[in-house]
Amino acid sequence: MSSRVGILALQGGVAEHQRSLNSLGVEPVLVRRREHLEDLSALILPGGESTTICKLLDLGGLLVPLGNLIRSGLPTYGTCAGMILLAKDVLNTRPDARGFATLDITVQRNAFGRQADSFECVLDFEGESLPAVFIRAPRVVSCGDNVRVLAQVPEDEKIPPSHRGAMVAVEQDNLLATSFHPEVTASTYIHRYFLKKAGISVASEVIAH
Repeated sequence: MSSRVGILALQGGVAEHQRSLNSLGVEPVLVRRREHLEDLSALILPGGESTTICKLLDLGGLLVPLGNLIRSGLPTYGTCAGMILLAKDVLNTRPDARGFATLDITVQRNAFGRQADSFECVLDFEGESLPAVFIRAPRVVSCGDNVRVLAQVPEDEKIPPSHRGAMVAVEQDNLLATSFHPEVTASTYIHRYFLKKAGISVASEVIAH
């Protein structure tokens, strides 16, 4: 029986995640309606504009059923805005913004500045050196005892001092979240990491960076 990996496809970087999964031999389900939630094995929440995605989730009747699936243990990976959607507490957001509040972290929206302040660096992700692209990205301000920090912005003199040491990749139980966008790089390591976490095999055992 094939695994059904969904990508929430309401707004944001859907095509980039789709391309990453395709390169691993996985054909994702683009989740736009409630019927697309049936029999999902895993889900990716892409980057984009978090408050817009929240509104579209609510308008489309997806917020509650999708939240229930995530809380019931559906392996879920959120990038950038996806991290914000998963977080229990969000700073610098609209008072009417709603998310899934399942990941025990507090995040700050647009923590690294505007679009013009986007930056790239190499992260140590659990012993692997990976390229990371930050675009209007959030940062994890604090996390609960059951949350594991997987990566932090390096102490590199080329990176603004205010950014150094920021927590930018975390996991808790069935949840994985990153501030950065692995889907816009040539590396498929994070997607492989997530699929392995979800118990889903991919086309090749060779890890691409």
